[in-house]
Amino acid sequence: MVASRENQLTKPKLEQAIARSQEHLLALQHSEGYWWGELESNVTITSEVVLLHKIWQTDKTRPLAKAEKYLRSQQRKHGGWELYYADGGDLSTSVESYMALRLLGVSAADPALVKAKGFILQQGGISQTRIFTKLHLALIGCYDWQGLPSIPPWIMLLPEQSPFTIYEMSSWARGSTVPLLIVFDRKPVFKLDTPINLDELYAEGIANVRYELPRSNDWTDIFLTLDNAFKLAENLNLVPWRSEGIAAAQKWILERQEATGDWGGIIPAMLNSLLALRTLDYDVNDPVIQRGLTAVDNFAIETENSYRLQPCISPVWDTAWCLRALVESGIAPDHPALVKAGEWLLDKQILDYGDWAVKNKDITPGGWAFEFDNRFYPDLDDSAVVVMGLSQVKLTNEAQKQKAIARCLNWIATMQCKPGGWAAFDLDNDQDWINSIPYGDLKAMIDPNTADVTARVLEMLGECSLSMDDGQVQKAIAYLVKEQETDGSWFGRWGVNYIYGTSGVLSALSLIAPTRCKFQIQKGAAWLVSCQNFDGGWGETCASYDDPSLKGIGISTASQTAWALIGLIAAAESTQFTAQPAIAQGIAYLLQTQRSDGTWEEDRFTGTGFPCHFYLKYHLYQQYFPLQALARYKKLRM
Repeated sequence: MVASRENQLTKPKLEQAIARSQEHLLALQHSEGYWWGELESNVTITSEVVLLHKIWQTDKTRPLAKAEKYLRSQQRKHGGWELYYADGGDLSTSVESYMALRLLGVSAADPALVKAKGFILQQGGISQTRIFTKLHLALIGCYDWQGLPSIPPWIMLLPEQSPFTIYEMSSWARGSTVPLLIVFDRKPVFKLDTPINLDELYAEGIANVRYELPRSNDWTDIFLTLDNAFKLAENLNLVPWRSEGIAAAQKWILERQEATGDWGGIIPAMLNSLLALRTLDYDVNDPVIQRGLTAVDNFAIETENSYRLQPCISPVWDTAWCLRALVESGIAPDHPALVKAGEWLLDKQILDYGDWAVKNKDITPGGWAFEFDNRFYPDLDDSAVVVMGLSQVKLTNEAQKQKAIARCLNWIATMQCKPGGWAAFDLDNDQDWINSIPYGDLKAMIDPNTADVTARVLEMLGECSLSMDDGQVQKAIAYLVKEQETDGSWFGRWGVNYIYGTSGVLSALSLIAPTRCKFQIQKGAAWLVSCQNFDGGWGETCASYDDPSLKGIGISTASQTAWALIGLIAAAESTQFTAQPAIAQGIAYLLQTQRSDGTWEEDRFTGTGFPCHFYLKYHLYQQYFPLQALARYKKLRM
């Protein structure tokens, strides 16, 4: 029991805030039972979809005039476009937005583009952009294929016992790369109804451009030598098993399309698959193409003045977290809304074998994915959260629920990586050298085990009183102890950043190993207290991925404040860590910043796609995480 005059004074406000938040979340539930908030990213996703429709000549049947308005609205005063909110502008993002506006008919003399050109040139121009930006420009003749890496299609044919196969790439890299084997081999330049050039965006002048891959002046330059060899083989038509590799890639793409048209549940894989099939001269009316284009449309958000694309959609993830927040905050476990959500989640359990089974054979499927439909790519993070959400609700068929949970637990147990942790999608997907190939400049080619996903699995075991082999559990705990930073924090792979990682690990260790890991728990909690802002909240900039000295530093946000509070409350409950003043101030921040309709607002991106390169804003994070934090605080003080 934690009681003080300060806390007693906030009790009516606390209960009112919880009730308003509950009311808001319940009102957002879809009739089918799920929750689904917008998943916002930067403008490259919309820009690339504009390019896709221009290439397929399907632009006239989409509201792309609204896409122009959206892109214009996202341009900042400095002339560029951002990777994440208030980052000062990003070169590649700005070039892709400029390209899209030109494709939409905006003149290079338009004041917005004149300003954008100044920003782009100041940053080094097209020659300094990332590989994927140059790829998109090459597709329409605005960059030369010579400056892009070659990827031999015969890698599709490498036997499973080889040191490298496509299954050593992360699921997202694999789903995006296999289609590009076709595109990079054929090197198409698609004709547009109204061709454009972007010569004005080369800082060195178009006549002086050197179309070549950048050197690192270290061991990784060996890949440049290999690339030159691959290019020579292409030019001499000496690429072995070229047609067989292309055929295998095409077959792989077709096999992995969902009935809904999706590939991998992410826009990059979907766009690249459609580009590959366009390269192979598929007709726009082919059912595969029509389904694929419809799937892209389903990721769009259209308003009166805007048309923008989400990089992915998160209904399973959002629904599971809403369940947890609502039950923990006092909604009855058998409330009709929660029962409906739980039954919807049960129906989304994946019983098919996916890419994960290549390395994990003879195991019964049973996980959940992030999206509505993604049979090939269930993930460990979603699966653990869904299990926790389902465990907290009371369904009509409890026996079915328990069987589903047991099936998922068995699958999760078999996905533990050799170092002791769990990764997002795959088993032992950790060949770090792959991030050094010229094509992998986003440094996201692999999916190694991480502290945040490992913590989620352990939290699931503790929260739901589930059993796993003790040796596995102890190995996972040891992995988390090893991953703790010297200052007490943990890195956050899938949320920004050390606040997210530390909160998750504290939640897990406080349930699964409070005595063994008391020192680590209290050290992590002390770090959270140390980075609390003066306004009582917590915030962390995405820039902490580039510069760890910025860890725990940033403008306060509702979601990151909630994460910090959840971690501190867990530490206080399990180890009697003294954090009451910090917790009380954090709760006061959430109460003060909640709006009258029960919501919180934040502009900052607090979700992570690829550290340093791609960030996300989950629009429901600022709703269900604060509710969960308030609920846990109420339980702590009562």
